[in-house]
Amino acid sequence: MGQQKATTIPGEAVKVGAQTAPAPTSKKKKSRIKVARGRICVESTYNNTIVTITDVNGNVIGWGSAGRTGFKGSKKSTPYAAQKTMEDALARLKDVGLTEVDVLVKGIGTGRESAIRALQGSGLNILSIKDRTPIPHGGVRPKKARRV
Repeated sequence: MGQQKATTIPGEAVKVGAQTAPAPTSKKKKSRIKVARGRICVESTYNNTIVTITDVNGNVIGWGSAGRTGFKGSKKSTPYAAQKTMEDALARLKDVGLTEVDVLVKGIGTGRESAIRALQGSGLNILSIKDRTPIPHGGVRPKKARRV
């Protein structure tokens, strides 16, 4: 009859009688992936440049964009922003161990060439560069004939 019930509230200490125990902390340790070969996808549009770094299966390891690098507005579409975006994305992945990459380029923006040049200057071994820009074939359906 003289027993006390322990009440638990998330994030608070557990109180049992007069003793208090610290709340359990749930810190997860990040598991670092070691990848020797991967793919770098560069999507360059009129407004932005997005760099995605994946392993061979397509699982995303890291990414970067001109907006994430700190550029705003019309400066995001410049070649300089694309260069800095590539450098920033590669700097985030130093400890992954990436050595060989295949490059896939998509889009018609101004940042295509400068992003690849920044990648060449980073010291990674580039195995291939493929252009995956979608090209229309057949075009849109023509307008129906005008009846007068």
